[in-house]
Amino acid sequence: MDFKFSDRVPSLDNDVVGEILKVAGDPKIISFAGGLPAPELFPVEEMKKAADEVFEKDGQNALQYTASIGNPKLRQLVTDRMQNHKHIDCNVDNVCITTGSEQSIDLIAKMMINPGDVVLVEKPTYLCALDVFRSYGAKIVGVDMDDDGMKMDSLEQALKQNPDTKLIYTIPNFQNPTGRTMPADRRQKCAELASKYNVMVMEDDPYGEIRYSGEPVDPIKHFDKDGHVIFMSTFSKILAPGMRLGWIVADKKFVDAFVLMKQSADLHSDNLSQYIVARFMEENDLDAHIQKIRDVYYRRSSMMLKEIDEQFPEGVKHSNPEGGMFIWVEVPGNINTMELFKNCVEHNVAFVPGEPFYPDKVIPGTFRVNFSNMQENQIHEGIHRMAVAISEMLNK
Repeated sequence: MDFKFSDRVPSLDNDVVGEILKVAGDPKIISFAGGLPAPELFPVEEMKKAADEVFEKDGQNALQYTASIGNPKLRQLVTDRMQNHKHIDCNVDNVCITTGSEQSIDLIAKMMINPGDVVLVEKPTYLCALDVFRSYGAKIVGVDMDDDGMKMDSLEQALKQNPDTKLIYTIPNFQNPTGRTMPADRRQKCAELASKYNVMVMEDDPYGEIRYSGEPVDPIKHFDKDGHVIFMSTFSKILAPGMRLGWIVADKKFVDAFVLMKQSADLHSDNLSQYIVARFMEENDLDAHIQKIRDVYYRRSSMMLKEIDEQFPEGVKHSNPEGGMFIWVEVPGNINTMELFKNCVEHNVAFVPGEPFYPDKVIPGTFRVNFSNMQENQIHEGIHRMAVAISEMLNK
């Protein structure tokens, strides 16, 4: 059958990431390629207790349809957390529950992008967001970064050169893939530029709670004076990704339009999951649970950075994340990253090559490693294998 797919469907014979992850799933391979939270940290017993109580006390309601905007109790709990932890000026009408951050990205792009519209992104950035923007026909323009994230002078230059820009997409905390964090002055400037050029900012913050060093920084949304910033986050990294719950915080007028789009996408996010997460948050100390995650990720991140510094060849650079799940590595010279990936697989270790994260010109020799889902002994052995593979490539 010759299916006449739309242009939005990616080519099935060019799924580079899928092939990489398939190879990385080989049990012989120590894989730093995934972006998985540590499953041993999922609050299984507490979630089970919350679920039992939901079925016992609210079973019929939890199994019924609900409003597209989300469970009122969960939205209020999220609102309280946004006000107290993120210093975002909002109320419950500014919050909509989503089916994970992926739905937030997709629906916002669907709402804002017509074919040919410009989206400005960090270079490199989250590969799935790039896929979404491309699916709606966006012209994607990369903005340069340094160790402090997106450069604001480069952002303003891109805005001047692309007056038809619709969106700025940024991950200011522990960015995927680089692990970099944007300081407060740049966040404030980003909000000011959005207002000046009348452009919406998608502030994607899936990792912001997982800070294990340095000082917290208020989100871009904190500096938003006129509704140009949409804040997005998720329960995937602080509870469990299988719940498939996230949220947006935005101007009420934007939220109202977003809800209309969501109605045609999935009617509403999983109602049972919303009830369970709300019950969990009411009965447990979420901050204490998040601290356990931070402690484990700090140990694993510190160990991986130490092993990289000790074992990788001279000249290899890496980011130094203050939180999150990823480290970005840059190998000197004109190394073909896909060839390096293949050589690493021959040594039974894997990473994600940098190519899929770039919106335009690719910087060779770059790749992302994940530490959150790896035990300490695997980190030591995996980095050793990778060091050998990199040395072989550099010495060719």
